[in-house]
Amino acid sequence: MPDSRFFKVAGPFTVADLARIAGAVPAEGTDPERLIHDVAPLSAAGPEHLSFLDNRKYVDAFAVSRAGACFVHPDFAARAPSGTAVLVTRTPYKAYALAAQAFYPVPPPSAGIHPSAVVDASAEIGEGCEIGAGAVIGAGASLGPGCRVEPNAVIGENVRIGAGTRIGACASLSHCLIGERVLVYPGVRIGQDGFGFAMDAAGHVRVPQLGRVIVEDDVEIGANTTIDRGAGPDTVIGRGSMIDNLVQIGHNVTLGAGCVVVAQAGISGSSRLGHHAVLAAQAGIAGHLTVGPGARIAAQSGVMKDVAAGEEVCGSPAVPIRQFFRQVATLSRVSRADRGARDKEE
Repeated sequence: MPDSRFFKVAGPFTVADLARIAGAVPAEGTDPERLIHDVAPLSAAGPEHLSFLDNRKYVDAFAVSRAGACFVHPDFAARAPSGTAVLVTRTPYKAYALAAQAFYPVPPPSAGIHPSAVVDASAEIGEGCEIGAGAVIGAGASLGPGCRVEPNAVIGENVRIGAGTRIGACASLSHCLIGERVLVYPGVRIGQDGFGFAMDAAGHVRVPQLGRVIVEDDVEIGANTTIDRGAGPDTVIGRGSMIDNLVQIGHNVTLGAGCVVVAQAGISGSSRLGHHAVLAAQAGIAGHLTVGPGARIAAQSGVMKDVAAGEEVCGSPAVPIRQFFRQVATLSRVSRADRGARDKEE
């Protein structure tokens, strides 16, 4: 269960409230006024808890759960135990996420500037902003209403940050324009020099990086991720994109709307990802490539050529996923045959 020292629960909510929040439909006979006080996994839920079933592997656990209410796909609603209020939806996990947000809303910023923060006199601080201990806000910077800048974060000169954005502890931002409701987690680096230089035997020559980073609305950027500013064109992170921890995004990269980039992945300079592309953990994309909308790159893949829209690739070098598994199967057969031949020789 959530630890009350760290997480403050709201509510309770009626079953009707939860159905409305999540866009679900209460099953026939469900009491719409039943009160639900918290969320919990199926295995631990009691009569006052809300849970969800999104994976057929857990149907048996659902059938014996004591949960007071549960979001369930229509295919599994008949397996509900007696006493559980069934909320039917084709997207149970999304429904649960919406309801959990209602139970555990993000606390609003505590308006004010900590005495140890350093805020330049020319910076514009919107109404209701919270500036934490040791934070630095540079000359000409602008924060929209309701922003939170956590301790020791650094906002560089002339950086623009939209309303409701949160900048995590020890993050640093320069040469960037940040949209509204963006979550920048601790240790993130946005807008530092891109990795650009002319190679020369007499000594490499640094190329000035003269672009910016543009982060659109509703983006999340995970802890210790780095996003380099452009060399001339801007680096752009499309609205609603989700970037995990420890990701490297090079200069001039463009992510379309709703992209997902998972931990320890890297995108080399000037590559472009179409909207809702997915780059799984530890995958890498070489420079100047295009990954089409909706494409999916498997974990630890090395992408060395363009990927078409909607295509799924795997391996290094990355190939269409069906081809990858045929290669794996062929290699396995060859290996078994070779072992068999050696056994006969012995």
